[in-house]
Amino acid sequence: MNISLKAIKVRNTWIGGNEPCICAPVVGADAEQVLREAAEVCRKQPDLLEWRADFFRAIDDQERVLATANGLRNIAGEIPILFTIRSEREGGQPIPLNEAEVRRLIEAICRSGAIDLVDYELAYGERIADVRRMTEECGVWLVVSRHYFDGTPRKETLLADMRQAERYGADIAKVAVMPKSPEDVLVLLQATEEARRELAIPLITMAMGGLGAITRLAGWLFGSAVTFAVGNQSSAPGQIPIDDVRTVLSILQTYSR
Repeated sequence: MNISLKAIKVRNTWIGGNEPCICAPVVGADAEQVLREAAEVCRKQPDLLEWRADFFRAIDDQERVLATANGLRNIAGEIPILFTIRSEREGGQPIPLNEAEVRRLIEAICRSGAIDLVDYELAYGERIADVRRMTEECGVWLVVSRHYFDGTPRKETLLADMRQAERYGADIAKVAVMPKSPEDVLVLLQATEEARRELAIPLITMAMGGLGAITRLAGWLFGSAVTFAVGNQSSAPGQIPIDDVRTVLSILQTYSR
C-alpha cells in the first residue's frame, strides 16, 4: 500500500504522509504554565502540540481543564492539539481520577472543540470502543497507544499491539519501548517497518532513552509518522530539542530522496 494512502489530515497538517511531523509536549502544572509553555513552543512552529494533562494539578476540576484547553487552542491557532492523560502504569503522573472519570473528562474536552486528537491507551481494551464512538461524534482523531517502560517486547508483540489498535478503531497506532541494547532498537524499527506495510493507519513508534535517540531522528524512514521533541520541557526520556530534530530531519530528507 502506498504510504500516502494512509495519511490523515488534521487541520492543515498531514500525518502519515511522506514527510515526518514533529510534536512538542506541553507539561505545565497550572493554567499559567501551560499557556506560557505553549506560547514558547508554538514560536518554534511544531507540526503538532501535545497537552500532557496528567501533569496538570487541577485535572480533577473540569471547568479549569476546559478553560485551559480553550486558551491553548487560541495560542495554537491552526497547529493541531493532541490531548493526553497518560496513566501512571504507562509512565504518566499520578492523578486523582479513576478510569471512568478520565473517560468523562476526555468526552468533555472532545466536545469542547478545543482539541483535535486524543490519546487513549491500548490497555483499556474493550472500553476503547466507547471513546471511539465519542471521538467520531466530535470529529476528533483517536490515537491508541501502548508504552513499555521496563523493556522491549518481541517484535511479534509490538506488531500485535499495533494490529489491535487498528481493530479497536484507532486513527493512529502508537507504541513506545525502553531499549536496553541496540538490538532492542532494531526490534522496534523492524516492527515499525512491517506494520507500515501491513496496516492501513499511520503509526507513531519510538524507543525511549539515550539508546533510542536514533528512532526519534530517523524513525520516519521505517514508517513512524510523528516524532516527539522538546519545545520547552520533555514529557518522556530521550526527547531531543525541536531545533536539533528539525536539523537532522532536514539532512536525512535531503539525502534520502
